[in-house]
Amino acid sequence: MTLVVTLRRLAWLGSLLLVLCTFVGASPGLATPAPLAYVTSEGSNDLHVIDTATQKVIARVKVGDRPRGVLVAPDGKRVYTSNGKSDDLTIVDTATLKVVTTVPAGVDPEGLTISPDGKKLYVVNENPGTVSVMETGTHRIIATIQVGVEPETAAITPDGRFVYVTHETSHDVHVIDTTDGRVIAKIKVGENPRGVSFSPDGSRAYVGNERSGTVSVIDTKGPRVIATVRVGERPVGTLVTPDGRKVYVAHGRSFEVWALDARTHEILAKIPTEKRTWWLALTPDGKHLYATVHGGDQVAVIDTAVDTVVATIAVGSKPWGVAISR
Repeated sequence: MTLVVTLRRLAWLGSLLLVLCTFVGASPGLATPAPLAYVTSEGSNDLHVIDTATQKVIARVKVGDRPRGVLVAPDGKRVYTSNGKSDDLTIVDTATLKVVTTVPAGVDPEGLTISPDGKKLYVVNENPGTVSVMETGTHRIIATIQVGVEPETAAITPDGRFVYVTHETSHDVHVIDTTDGRVIAKIKVGENPRGVSFSPDGSRAYVGNERSGTVSVIDTKGPRVIATVRVGERPVGTLVTPDGRKVYVAHGRSFEVWALDARTHEILAKIPTEKRTWWLALTPDGKHLYATVHGGDQVAVIDTAVDTVVATIAVGSKPWGVAISR
């Protein structure tokens, strides 16, 4: 009899624990929020904020004139947009989705990248051919680095040691040593290089060469080009998955995103996007790829398990950059 009562009590306690766990897990206050995607639209001068769980726009923030570059600070507290015509950066608080401040950023700011510790922001100034180094704590420009002709974008290596800058007109990539701000290498790639991204271990860089229709694969230890991969028409943005197995390439004229095997460079998929597609961002788990469809005023969401567009989200006019919170 005692054993039966004890078993019944244990069963009752187990049921109660299950209910409590379910309640706590479902509590809105304790649930982990989904990452947010931030999209700049250069035609409507705004930043659209997308909830990646629902694929819905949850906010629209007015920023500067012709916003292009966008990034989320490593601590997730701030979003920066580079505004090419107003020569400034807009800084947005991610908790309130309100503009905190607007700061000067040199002439014609475009590409952006940030140090892993979040202390230094590197701003590509296209017309003067420079990179402005800004302290994020003071928003003060502490250095101006001369680079090549018509720099487009920049990306920092995972260890924060080097910044790679692409140049549309001098057709090369400059490598900046972040310890002293010197350009330590100039790497010839294809014509009109646009996007650059790194493998998770930083051993490879992938550069989309728009006019050549190729991707240059760079061994960062050289640094030197070790492969040139023929892709579609007008490749722009590139991005490597968190596991390092695939490289995605956005195309401006063939209206698609390609998936490449990072090791063999074999074409794994060609994903139609219907309009001119430029830049890419992945959710932290690598399950969804967001692509700005500049010619369609929308963002295409791609399921990376099957390499298929699973949603399209209307944003502002001429969406350009996209970044996703961690």
